[in-house]
Amino acid sequence: MRTPWTLRFSAILALLLILTACRPAATPAQPTAAPSRPTAASNRPTAVRPQATATLAPGLPDKPAPPAAGAAAASTATSTLFGLAWDDRAAFAQGLIASEQDALEQLATASVYHIDLHIEDSLRQATGRLEVRYTNREQTALEEVVFRLFPNLTGGSMTVTNLLVDGAPVTPGYAQEDSVLAVPLPTALQPGQQAVISMDFAVTVPTDAASSNYGTFAYLDGVLALAHAYPMIAVYDDEGWNQEIAPPDGDVVYADASFYRVQVTAPDDLVVVTSGTTLEQQQVDRQQVLTIVAGPARDFYLAASPSYQVVSRQVGETLINSYAPARLESSATEVADVAAQALESLSARFGPYPYRELDLVSTATSALGVEYPGIIAITDAIYDRMFRQYLESTVAHEVAHQWFYNLVGNDQVDEPWLDEGLTQFATLLYYQDQHGPAGAQGFRASLEGRWEHSDGAQIPLGLPVAAYGEDGQYPGTYGSIIYGRGALFFEALADAMGQETFDAFLADYVQTHRWGIATIASLRALAEQHCGCDLGALFEAWVYP
Repeated sequence: MRTPWTLRFSAILALLLILTACRPAATPAQPTAAPSRPTAASNRPTAVRPQATATLAPGLPDKPAPPAAGAAAASTATSTLFGLAWDDRAAFAQGLIASEQDALEQLATASVYHIDLHIEDSLRQATGRLEVRYTNREQTALEEVVFRLFPNLTGGSMTVTNLLVDGAPVTPGYAQEDSVLAVPLPTALQPGQQAVISMDFAVTVPTDAASSNYGTFAYLDGVLALAHAYPMIAVYDDEGWNQEIAPPDGDVVYADASFYRVQVTAPDDLVVVTSGTTLEQQQVDRQQVLTIVAGPARDFYLAASPSYQVVSRQVGETLINSYAPARLESSATEVADVAAQALESLSARFGPYPYRELDLVSTATSALGVEYPGIIAITDAIYDRMFRQYLESTVAHEVAHQWFYNLVGNDQVDEPWLDEGLTQFATLLYYQDQHGPAGAQGFRASLEGRWEHSDGAQIPLGLPVAAYGEDGQYPGTYGSIIYGRGALFFEALADAMGQETFDAFLADYVQTHRWGIATIASLRALAEQHCGCDLGALFEAWVYP
């Protein structure tokens, strides 16, 4: 969750008083919970709703591919932008650890993005060409494919021109404050059929933190942050194409796992940090040209600054890189160390982190931290200002999002508790692993204190973000309910199931929904399958309206 600093001070002071009162004695690293969203590079790993069923084969995406529709048309076989076969997954293998290579075959019908992105010298403008091969994985014919243009909602702008479907020009439709681009298909796309959609796009980057989605898409304090800065295919789920505008408190992206090949041209004095793995870097005149692959991933993120330096750690097959200006080197080192501990702890509990790299980058975001596939944006205020005490909990939380957001996706707008509450619970497990019972109790106390900001109200967890916003049914409760009460639900679930059964369920939950999208219904169904019990009363008390 992202809350501006100006709305946080009273909550912070109250929370610090709670933490001081609840602080266990003689614990080596006392956790401090972030006031709101504890949950910032060389180029690194990037980012179907099942019904109420828990019968999916482990390790397979939740949205099964429909039967093949015969040979692909010539226009869908090869990218005209890069001249590469769409089905060639060899380059993507370089970014995945050995045990995750099977995702390349399991996600054979996932969308493949090819993006040629040019960042202007001013760092306030970018232009690009996008080609994406889209496969209809639904059980119904599609008359259109819907893209999201998120810069039009986050303080900047995006325009699209030269729109083609399989090489033929089409006229798009716009909706939702020009954040929805509906691309009509010349003929309905049947299940299993493919289409290549291409377009030129131009982006204007905001320089005002107050209007730029908490600085996640902005040029601020010498750092360029490009979140969702390309046309992005929406999710088609049981309600059709997901087109709603996300409220300002939560995350904006709800996406299927895809593959990205991106060529970035940028001023040569920048240190460019992205999702994915860099295949090649060249110097052309006074520009650098980077070729990057990322995927499977739910998004592609980029941050850049001429002042970045890197501190690295190796954990198993994964290289952790922590980027920050030289003056913040000690904090960047601490960020790298915490990320390494969290990666070890959570991999042991939930299965391996999938990528060979994990980047953390200091940015001017006014959220404490924001997760992206294989890369995490951390506010520079944690490095050298008043929020330094939240460094460990923020970094651990954002690392946990690599499982509960990227590896296991969900609708972050309509079911935000599913990733944020579970990620907070995973952070509690991290404290248990790193600091023992006293450390875990300290973090648990912070969750309870957060919930107390809503007076411990029994507000249901399973509502959309808007329900907890200022105009919602439970105004001003998003942080306390989703992040506080939401995490504590999983302790109640463990008590109901039995700890050993719960641990097996949670590991299976990750495997069952790996690279797919989970729902509250599928979480409950799988839990009941593991315990052989009816959890209806528990979900009625905690989750359902």
